[in-house]
Amino acid sequence: MYSITTNGTNTYKTDLQLSNSLFEGTLNGKLISGDFVKLNNYQFHILYDNKSYNVDVIKLNTEEKTMTVKINSVKFNLILKDKYDELLHNLGLDNLAVKKVADIKAPMPGMVLNILVKEGDAVKKGDTLIILEAMKMENSLKSPTDGVIKKIAVTKGVAVEKNQLLIQF
Repeated sequence: MYSITTNGTNTYKTDLQLSNSLFEGTLNGKLISGDFVKLNNYQFHILYDNKSYNVDVIKLNTEEKTMTVKINSVKFNLILKDKYDELLHNLGLDNLAVKKVADIKAPMPGMVLNILVKEGDAVKKGDTLIILEAMKMENSLKSPTDGVIKKIAVTKGVAVEKNQLLIQF
């Protein structure tokens, strides 16, 4: 069973199954079925209840389980959840991954080769912050979140130990 929330307001429960060019299952307890054709990875044509629908996948984020689709020129923002997401929500564990990161520590002992940011810089998730040399290899330490650099606790050319504080957000 899956739930789909559209535009943050309406939630639908479904167990739709796809096979060849058919779909069937339930949508909020109502039995539905229809035909679909995959035009390419991001475009589909659906025939349901004697009506034709053109579906374009505009944006897909598999990590966050969100997508933006355009159905007959109308945009919908979707949030998809499966039974495991529902279980985590019911146990109150669904927002653990959203934990705000306050600092970056050295993942291993090494030497700080370069610091690519300065205090006060705004960084995006995935931006390279520090180059750390460990075991004769250069390791790029990237920002795990969007934020602002509050403090840089090391300097270029300094040896660091495992779990030593490098940067605070």
